[in-house]
Amino acid sequence: MSRLRRVPRAVGGALPRPAGAGLARTLVERNILSFRRQWVAFATGFAEPVFYLFSLGIGLGALVGSVTTDAGHSVSYAVFVAPAMLATSAMNAGVMDSTFNVFFKLKYAKLYDSVLATPMGPRDVAVGEVTWSLLRGGAYAAGFLVVAALAGVLPSWWGLLALPAAVFVAFAFSAVGMFATTYMRSWVDFDYVNLVVQPMFLLSATFFPLSAYPGWAQWLVEATPLYHGVALCRALCLGEVGVGLLWHVAYLGVMGAVGVVGAARRVDVLLLR
Repeated sequence: MSRLRRVPRAVGGALPRPAGAGLARTLVERNILSFRRQWVAFATGFAEPVFYLFSLGIGLGALVGSVTTDAGHSVSYAVFVAPAMLATSAMNAGVMDSTFNVFFKLKYAKLYDSVLATPMGPRDVAVGEVTWSLLRGGAYAAGFLVVAALAGVLPSWWGLLALPAAVFVAFAFSAVGMFATTYMRSWVDFDYVNLVVQPMFLLSATFFPLSAYPGWAQWLVEATPLYHGVALCRALCLGEVGVGLLWHVAYLGVMGAVGVVGAARRVDVLLLR
C-alpha cells in the first residue's frame, strides 16, 4: 500500500521544493496522452469565440459600422471585436481546464493523491496543470488568429504578438482558477465560476469601447482581469502599441503568480497535511 510522502519544506513556510527537475512536465505529458482520444473536444474549444466573431463582429458589424477605439482610431466593428474574442478564447481555455477538470482530478479521480506519492510536490502539480492550460489556451489562440487573419480582421503585423499575449491571459486565469478550485466543495459551487465569468465576458469592454460606459462604471470595468486581457490583445491587433501596455502585463502577471503560489499551498494543505 503506497504512502503519501511529505515533501521537505524550506524554513519560514516557503513553497516546497520540487524533488527533481522537469517533474511538472510529467504531469503535462499525462494530460496530453489523456486527450489523444478526445481531440474533438479539444479542437472545438475555440468555436464559441469564432461564432461570436462572425455573428456579432461581421453580421451585426454591417449594421453598426465603424467604432472609435479608446486610442482614438476608427475601425470596423469586426476588427474591434476580434481581439476581444481572442482574449475570451484564452480565458475560456484557462478557466475550463483549471476548474472543472482539476476538481474532478482532485475530488473524484484522486489523481493528485497518486502524483504526490511520487517525487512530485505540490508546486509541480500547480505548475504542471497551469502549463497544460497554457498549451491549450495557446492552441485556441493560434487557431483563432488564423481564422481572424483569413477573415481580414487582423489589420496590423503587431497582431502576431497577440498570440503570446493570449497565452499570458490564459496563464492568469488558469492559475487563479486552480487556486479557487481548491476551495470548491461540490459541483454546485461551480455556479460561482459562471457568475464571475459571464459578466466579465459581457462587461469588460468586449463589445463596446471603455468610453461607452458611464463614468462611474469605467473604473469597475478596468478592475476586471478580462478587461486587461482584452485591452492588451486589442492594442496589439490594432497596432496601438505603447508603454501603457506594461500595466496590463503587470496586472496579469501578478494575478498569475498569486494563483500559482496559492494553488501550490492549497494542494499541500489538502493532500499532505
